[in-house]
Amino acid sequence: MKIINCLFFLLLFSVLSCQTQTHKINGVSFVASRHTVEKNHIEPLVTIHANYAAVMPFGSIQNLNHPDIRFNSDRQWYGETRSGSKHYINELQKQNIKVMLKPQIWVRHGEFTGNINMQNEENWTILENSYSKYILEYAKLAEEAKVDMFCIGTELEQFITARPDYWQILIKNIKNVYSGKLTYAANWDEFEKTPFWDKLDYIGINAYFPLSPKKTPSFEDALEGLKPHKKSVETFSKQHDKPIIFTEFGYRSVDYSGKAPWKSDRDMDQVNLEAQVNCTKALFETFWGEAWFAGGFVWKWFINHDQSGGVNDSRFTPQNKPVEQVIKTYYNQFTE
Repeated sequence: MKIINCLFFLLLFSVLSCQTQTHKINGVSFVASRHTVEKNHIEPLVTIHANYAAVMPFGSIQNLNHPDIRFNSDRQWYGETRSGSKHYINELQKQNIKVMLKPQIWVRHGEFTGNINMQNEENWTILENSYSKYILEYAKLAEEAKVDMFCIGTELEQFITARPDYWQILIKNIKNVYSGKLTYAANWDEFEKTPFWDKLDYIGINAYFPLSPKKTPSFEDALEGLKPHKKSVETFSKQHDKPIIFTEFGYRSVDYSGKAPWKSDRDMDQVNLEAQVNCTKALFETFWGEAWFAGGFVWKWFINHDQSGGVNDSRFTPQNKPVEQVIKTYYNQFTE
């Protein structure tokens, strides 16, 4: 009887472990467009076995020291507005695609949001009031549309470092209007310094980990380069007893794509499809099978699939490139 009981519990543990490893968030960052979304725009997500999409309504500021965020404006593309976001969410949900609503700030000329930093107390107060208005507007939409996850910010390191008390209050206010899961999209070199993970459901990382200085890193090079990042992420997850989610991940189809994966410089234009495949495959092999890892959102996916990406494109999107099949294979393996 003891042997039978032991075998039973071993089998049960094996089944539960398998379930933990195979049920992942297989997401895409669904880029806002000036147009509405129809079923044919979402069918390619179903084809690659995606089960989540990040909808991203943007707010904009003039520069890194400017405190006023403009959002939900007639001057924005439809998909960047509240009504457009609601429409995108509804259409995705019709196709059984869950949604993470992920409002993001755009700084004019593409400056890095992590460097947003006010010069005086007056401007900090203006920024805080402006950001609260912006983020709570979309938290209310997330609740209204029954969105599964809400991201409270993206790559805002200096803002968070300078005003930690504000963020604690903001999270409480978000929870007063939204009842779903919460995360924050920390940059890959920021997440260990973010102070409020205990208030959220997922540790969110924009996973642009540098992994190789080579022009075309092999799959083995990429695996080796990810080892120290995996160790630090796993340790952090276990210290905080929180699952990790890659709120953004991906590599450009360009030479040296693993050297500084966050770079989107236009002068980097030498197409390298092999580098993108090897780096992406290594990321999946390194993280997706781990029980403490919840999944992620590939950066980025445009609504007009047939006209996006392609073998002559050097940008991030995997669409109509060999790496799309890589993503499809792994998403199929780790689908719910």
